[in-house]
Amino acid sequence: MTKKILISQPRPSSDKSPYFEMEKDYGVELVFRPFIKVEGLSSKDFRQQKISILNYTAVVFTSRHAIDNYFKLAKEMRLEIPEGMKYFCVTETIALYIQKYVQYRKRKVFFGKTGKIDDLIPTMVKHKTEKYLIPMSDVHDDTVQKLLDAKKLNHTECVMYRTVSNDFTEEEVKTFDYDMCIFFSPSGINAFTKTFSDTKNNVVEVGTFGPATAKAAHDAGLKVTVEAPTQKHPSMTSALKEYLEKNK
Repeated sequence: MTKKILISQPRPSSDKSPYFEMEKDYGVELVFRPFIKVEGLSSKDFRQQKISILNYTAVVFTSRHAIDNYFKLAKEMRLEIPEGMKYFCVTETIALYIQKYVQYRKRKVFFGKTGKIDDLIPTMVKHKTEKYLIPMSDVHDDTVQKLLDAKKLNHTECVMYRTVSNDFTEEEVKTFDYDMCIFFSPSGINAFTKTFSDTKNNVVEVGTFGPATAKAAHDAGLKVTVEAPTQKHPSMTSALKEYLEKNK
């Protein structure tokens, strides 16, 4: 029976998070401990890619990290983002996060429902005259590039932030007693397997968010029992809740 779950993300700032409701409803202990941390590129490092942010009329955001570092770099380089800039986000949650930096206007903010870039592409095709900039982590594959190339969209991928391992202490390794770990990126999977080798592969159950994370977990031989997003469960909290309900 699942009693203790490690969530590889920072603790939610709101007390109304669905995670806290699950703790009460199912008697589980949730521990928030990121396996990785994100570091933004400096403006000096970004300029080496020879990409001018203002040459693009639209931005595709796949995470909050992408939003944070896009606007951080613009500020560092003293760039004023045009009012007419359009933003395409893989989820509504990410789209709403843009309000932290600019006024939210439906006519220039678009979002998908599933959290997958595939779901966003039909909307992007409707705006095929745009020049799309896609901020990414240093850890990524060419999936997005191929999908956009197939639709003949004008786009450029760029690295704006990097993921680095948030190493476990010796004490954390020694006292590791989780029944399940939830991961949100391939980097988190890599950090886990690097730290624990194959000692936890068939013991700890794993939940994954995103197709790339799921692939990394399966490739590593981990015991994957929860996957999101899906049509039924667009969020990890929804998928995890169903799992706990079935296994209570």
